[in-house]
Amino acid sequence: MKKSKEKTNVMRILDKLNIDYISYDYLETGAISGIDVANALHQNPKMVFKTLVTVGSTNTNYVFLVPVNKELDLKKAAKWVGEKKIEMIKSKELLSLTGYVHGGCSPIGMKKYFQTIIDQSAQTFDKIIFSGGKIGYQVEISLMNLKKAIVVSFYDITE
Repeated sequence: MKKSKEKTNVMRILDKLNIDYISYDYLETGAISGIDVANALHQNPKMVFKTLVTVGSTNTNYVFLVPVNKELDLKKAAKWVGEKKIEMIKSKELLSLTGYVHGGCSPIGMKKYFQTIIDQSAQTFDKIIFSGGKIGYQVEISLMNLKKAIVVSFYDITE
């Protein structure tokens, strides 16, 4: 793991907004799963988050961030966004909807903004880590600074 020299769109957006962040490049580690990424970054898996894109029964899309060591509770998530039910979008729909590929999806810089909910456990950390918008890249950012980049809510959304 090393500090990233390459800039992703996420990093360019944060730079443009003058938001402090740390970027990581874990390409050479071979990490694929969220837990592997957390280990490659030598970080607590509870503060490394995966970005999940869903669709509700009203055909509305939502973005959820959950720690890599947890799973999204679809019933809790649906309740918080006022849907009868939500499900994960199909992997093949991700790129056209968000501009990101599976494994490189970030809540920052999607083609359009979707309501974004982060598991409330994030509030126990000063900073969280999530995808830098490209496979092999992560960004670490304070919740205060993240709120300057996108609108987020915090709820209990994990199993």
